[in-house]
Amino acid sequence: MTRERKLQIGFIAGVVLVLLGTLDPLEGSILVGLGSVVLAVVTRLFRDPHARYYRMAAILILVGVAALWALSALGGFGGESSLGYGWSLLIAPYPVGWLMLLVLFYLRLFVKGK
Repeated sequence: MTRERKLQIGFIAGVVLVLLGTLDPLEGSILVGLGSVVLAVVTRLFRDPHARYYRMAAILILVGVAALWALSALGGFGGESSLGYGWSLLIAPYPVGWLMLLVLFYLRLFVKGK
């Protein structure tokens, strides 16, 4: 198997992990984080012109996932929790990075080929 084929398989695996992880926002966040890291590494090895954006998306997702799990371990926020709703802003990088990946997927599928 050629190097390019391995990288293509890695990219597809990263996309599948990200999409599977979206089925459950908390437990699936681990898959989304792992998939985003795989995508960042593979696009870097591909020398993809958007590799920097995949890397930024992976960092945003990892920061947001870490905050999500930390807040979950502390009992969540709002309601009867000791943390107010303002703490939920720490999770914001997770959906921002995820949406960034969706835009990058769109660019790869529909714009780059034309």
